[in-house]
Amino acid sequence: MKITIIGSGYVGLVSGACFAQMGNTVTCVDIDQQKIKNLIQGIVPIYEPGLEDLIIENSKKGSLQFSTDLNNTIKEAQLVFVAVGTPMGADGSADLQYVLSVAKSIGKHIESYTVIVDKSTVPVGTADKVKMVVQTELDKRNCKASFDVVSNPEFLKEGAAIDDFMFPDRVVVGANSEKSLSIMRELYAPFMKNHDRLISMDVRSAEMTKYAANAMLATKISFINEMSNICELVGADINKVRNGIGSDDRIGYSFIYPGCGYGGSCFPKDVQALAKTAKDYGYTPNLLDAVELVNKAQKHIISNKVIKQFGGNLQGKIFAVWGLAFKPGTDDMREASAITIINELTKRGAKIQAYDPKARAEAKNHYLKGNDSVAYMDEKYQALKGADALILITEWLEFRSPDFERIKNNLKTNLFFDGRNQFDKDRMQKLGFNYQQIGVRSD
Repeated sequence: MKITIIGSGYVGLVSGACFAQMGNTVTCVDIDQQKIKNLIQGIVPIYEPGLEDLIIENSKKGSLQFSTDLNNTIKEAQLVFVAVGTPMGADGSADLQYVLSVAKSIGKHIESYTVIVDKSTVPVGTADKVKMVVQTELDKRNCKASFDVVSNPEFLKEGAAIDDFMFPDRVVVGANSEKSLSIMRELYAPFMKNHDRLISMDVRSAEMTKYAANAMLATKISFINEMSNICELVGADINKVRNGIGSDDRIGYSFIYPGCGYGGSCFPKDVQALAKTAKDYGYTPNLLDAVELVNKAQKHIISNKVIKQFGGNLQGKIFAVWGLAFKPGTDDMREASAITIINELTKRGAKIQAYDPKARAEAKNHYLKGNDSVAYMDEKYQALKGADALILITEWLEFRSPDFERIKNNLKTNLFFDGRNQFDKDRMQKLGFNYQQIGVRSD
């Protein structure tokens, strides 16, 4: 099939590379000329395991191309995927200006039947707005081309997106016509050779499914973090409580790891956008509001522990930080807990020596740009030299089995603040650390 994907960000690039890998002819389009120039040269703007290799391989085959030419790429495509950003507005709603701008361009250029696929995470009812915009443009030029708007939300985990796309646990397709649904089935058939995992439904239900899924996962995280805070107050151990409740099949272990809050491009934005949608329809989403409230507070847990230990004036203090990305396996720092923690400490006078295997450039050039109190290290042990404490924020694999003696020998003190509960407290105390984690009372 001939596919055009508009928006060459995270979702667009992963989708484009994977569709091309299955033999489709894919063109990824973006208005950012430098980004497209780099992609043509094999320079990928994001870190995602396996993505660069897939892009280079399919570019060489000619099955994956990159362009800034919306006009011709839309005309030639059987399917046009909309994968542009939907940033959060000031009121928490999803900003649809880019989606609707793309819809306008599609309406200006399609000449024959086209399936328009909303891949971006969009509020319920967006497909109707896209349809209206496209039809308006067709009417302006008296074009009789027919089209369908389909919702096909992505469920990709950053750090495992290629596997998630190539071996999906489900593919949700919201379609209001049998013709468009049949085309989507054909497109995804190569990804489902073992058994059919395509779930078809109406468009609005598909749009809602994406938000409901992310809201559910965010709820589990905020729930376990709420429990961790109660555990710390009453003298219980959240790690043991987690094992106790996770063994119940109705609950399970997934997404009940206590920590210093969730981040990324999806959960914070989607929880607030869904809450805003509910309020627009006259419903007060108390649970969703609480999920977001708990998460915002949780991002201050580690900095509060540091302040409790050292006092409010941190002038002259140096802290080693391991991990900047919002999760391991990515360089994405959108809404990362590290931003809150580092800014809170540096505004009180602290200096930070930070190490992250992938997110250094993102921090330095964007999310912590202008914060002169942060120094970026090339190696994790380098960040420890002369530091008053170690703060672990992102649970990268290379942090799971560190040289603990080397840590102690490089730090000024034995203080270790663990924002992801990576180690056993009793073991760490035997090793001589003043080890402070989430949801466990400090002695």
